Amino acid sequence: MGQIGCWRTSGRIEATARTCETRGSIMKSCINGATTMNYPLEEDFRSAAKAGFEGVEIWASKMEKYLQRHSVEDLKEELERYGLKAASLCPCWLVAFGEKREENLRRVSEAAQIAARIGCPTLLVCPDSPPADMPEDEAFRKAGEAARELGNICAEFGIRIAVEPLGMHPFVPGPEQALRIVDEAGTENVGIMMDTFHYYKSGVPLEAIASIPIDKLLIVHVNDCEDLPKEQLKDSHRLYPGLGVIPLEDMLGVIKANGYKGYFSVEIFREEYWRDDPDTISINSKRHLDSVLASLA
Repeated sequence: MGQIGCWRTSGRIEATARTCETRGSIMKSCINGATTMNYPLEEDFRSAAKAGFEGVEIWASKMEKYLQRHSVEDLKEELERYGLKAASLCPCWLVAFGEKREENLRRVSEAAQIAARIGCPTLLVCPDSPPADMPEDEAFRKAGEAARELGNICAEFGIRIAVEPLGMHPFVPGPEQALRIVDEAGTENVGIMMDTFHYYKSGVPLEAIASIPIDKLLIVHVNDCEDLPKEQLKDSHRLYPGLGVIPLEDMLGVIKANGYKGYFSVEIFREEYWRDDPDTISINSKRHLDSVLASLA
């Protein structure tokens, strides 16, 4: 179980954490800035370290506000101060079909440069949808071209992009469609991610999860949800891991058995939780994540 001890040494906070280790493999714990949405980046880092997380996913709008007052070097030092690794920057956008493609390329380039400077390996990219009258093959070709463009930009800085399937999305509802975009892109640093809520909402079968190439699975979001018809589920129905109906042990057990050793990150958009203080949110997130990961032993 992840536990942390913090103390001050020469004005800095040092942190030691134990990862959740089962059957010889280490599972890295992480929390997404959306889970503590009402709080600034500094509080995200402080509370994540206090709870014992090893990684943080940096929410883009929080980072933008932070950089209005601080430098990128300050951001890097803030992470180091708390002994944290930046697992991803999110959300970014694919923009394969919209009119703001050039603007998006510029923003992704800026994000990749910042990511490289703070030691963050991955940008999470959400897909858009093609026009209703566009043939499927053309839509995936265009999405692949957009992913290739982003991948080539990010490769200049040693950064990967992870395409995120979204629950019941009209174009990319699951890993099969995301991997088709990856194949069309043909770029080594383009992969996908897994979000247990989105995969559950889309009805992704375990066989599809098992077929994901582990080298293309760049990060995993772990969350649960209320017992509602899938078509009624919204992000606001997410729960701490283990408190809902998503078969987390089955879903995560499949990728663990296949050798996944990346971050397991708690991402929850729930106003009820957001009303708690950041320490309570982060500690609850870590406790419930640890319980789920321990069940994979």
